[in-house]
Amino acid sequence: MFLHEINAGLDQIKGAGPVTCAALSRLGITTVKDLLRHYPRDWEDRSHEVPLSDFAHATVCTVAKVIAHDWVGFGAMRTLKVYIEDESSRGVLVCFNRPFLEKVLLVGKVYRVWGRFFYKYGDIQSTNFDIEELSDGGDKGLFGKILPIYRLSAGIAMATIRRLIKRALERYADSIEDEVPVDSIDRHDLFHKAQALKAIHFPSSVQEQQKAQKTLIYEELFYLEIMVGRRALERRGAGYAGSLTDGTLSPLQNRLKLRLPFELTPGQISAITEINRDMDAPYPMARLLQGDVGSGKTLVAFLAALKAIEQGGQAALLAPTELLARQHAENAALLLEPLGVRPAFLTGSVKSKGRAQLLEQLAAGSVDIVIGTHALFSRDLVYRDLRMVVVDEQHRFGVLQRQSIVDKGNNPDLLMMSATPIPRTLAFTVFGDLDVSVIKGLPAGRKPVITHLARQSNEAKVYDFVAAELAAGRQAYFVYPLIEDGEESDLKDAVSMARRLDEEVFAQYSTALIHSKLDEERKRLTMEAFLRGDVRVLVATSVVEVGVDLANASCMVIEHAERFGLSALHQLRGRVGRGSAQSYCFLMYSDSLTEEGKARLKVMLENNDGFVIAEEDLKLRGPGQIAGTEQSGYLKLSIADPVRDSVLLEQARADAFAILESDPGFLQPEYRCIDQVLRRVKPFQEVAL
Repeated sequence: MFLHEINAGLDQIKGAGPVTCAALSRLGITTVKDLLRHYPRDWEDRSHEVPLSDFAHATVCTVAKVIAHDWVGFGAMRTLKVYIEDESSRGVLVCFNRPFLEKVLLVGKVYRVWGRFFYKYGDIQSTNFDIEELSDGGDKGLFGKILPIYRLSAGIAMATIRRLIKRALERYADSIEDEVPVDSIDRHDLFHKAQALKAIHFPSSVQEQQKAQKTLIYEELFYLEIMVGRRALERRGAGYAGSLTDGTLSPLQNRLKLRLPFELTPGQISAITEINRDMDAPYPMARLLQGDVGSGKTLVAFLAALKAIEQGGQAALLAPTELLARQHAENAALLLEPLGVRPAFLTGSVKSKGRAQLLEQLAAGSVDIVIGTHALFSRDLVYRDLRMVVVDEQHRFGVLQRQSIVDKGNNPDLLMMSATPIPRTLAFTVFGDLDVSVIKGLPAGRKPVITHLARQSNEAKVYDFVAAELAAGRQAYFVYPLIEDGEESDLKDAVSMARRLDEEVFAQYSTALIHSKLDEERKRLTMEAFLRGDVRVLVATSVVEVGVDLANASCMVIEHAERFGLSALHQLRGRVGRGSAQSYCFLMYSDSLTEEGKARLKVMLENNDGFVIAEEDLKLRGPGQIAGTEQSGYLKLSIADPVRDSVLLEQARADAFAILESDPGFLQPEYRCIDQVLRRVKPFQEVAL
């Protein structure tokens, strides 16, 4: 019997009455299988003695004698203090709201004591402790073992949930069969499922608990990767060995390469080679193109589009903002029109007459590549032969939006681009059924941006530095977390700071403001003025995080930098350093910022590698936010953590893909073993394309 087959209600467990069942349901526990899968969030090791003298290094677990009682405070604040002593030292149990312990902890008697102690007011104290009389032989079961710590809800006590899980294991565990292939169990030194369930809840040693945890983590990741692998096989066609071409540039791609005033970087060449191989394969390409800010991903996308156009098809490049789409369209006109390619630009702001004409041209095939925003997948838009879809800044689009534009063609090739580097561990999960290309390195002549941290109280020094750069003919960005002053009045906002910088700080230079609430035409005119150099200081929100490529901008000042995610900070920093001149980024933070907050910003100070920053951001923010999958519920696994368990993730992935290569039908309905896992990872099918 598999665990998912245990659908018995909780009322089958002795002691699970209606009140207890109602409390457990608030934790999502309604059946015995739910109860057994309610894994501990932590464990307390009470199997080894830790004397009072070692309180600073570990949780105390000792045998101590009560030597005195004392009371402090008055009235409702009157608190009992129990003085204890073991062979190493003396301590104090501070019994907040537990005056009854005066009659439980009797002077002269010996007790087992477990607790977290600290030094305060000249004593070794604890306010969080458990006690058990030594002479009762440990009937409470609180000592001499490793105790599981569970998530609780109102109406359910820790002792109750421990007791119910223990009874459920006694009744059902021995009949539970393995849900992972036996050779994987042997190869990775895992427990069999029944043993793992027992050991995860009530381990006899730390080593046993760790092995049980490893087993269940592997199991969850294995089935996650099985789902990923099945999607990859469905897309590629089972048994296909890959493209037979070498991925060399096509004639039209070569013509663009020869027109460039610079050489492609090794990273760009490697990426376009991989893309060309995919496009020559008999199944649609599904590839994620990663590259740090300024690495040249857009040029690679144009080269890929040329291959589709050369084969007689059309290409579409989807961007999240009109600002970015317009810049891509301008670059396409500059690079592709001389080759005879017919580009077009389409956003929601294109007027009805021009829009109708463009739709006719797309349907007739008179447009080779269309670049735009959400308008590219509107219902009335029809392509003659859409062969290639490029999604820029893919994390800014929902899954259904990406699918909507793919559905406009007949299984077109898909290239998703991200300037927010996705760590390897997350790529294995969120984009595990995609092939991944990484553009490493920056174009020749680029210098790393020098980053400085500065308190808000030192703003004058930052402004003086920027003024010197402006005097040298450069331009600068100032970015703020708010558009206008709101409830968070302690924060600077873009509107008021634009006025101050224009009138007081940089009065001799032209200043402009851009943010998301401005209409598209005003944003366009402002950006054009900045790109021409008519505007020297651009005040903005994070709307400039993508889509601004100006070689003359040498300063990026981000005020209240602690309010931005690390990846967003890295993207903003990437707006400068796009020319040959040295560029600078100032991260200004609140004077009251905590040490933890400063340490977080130090990641930016010490790293220019976007992948390193992304790994740190993943640890701090979690995978859902970075992958843009929060709303899907994805990655809410029971026990696995793709970041922490990256080694097991790679092992599970290798095993899962190997099994699917030999048995593509694995995990079809008749094979499904753990519906809990499958139910949790089901949103993945809506996340990755």
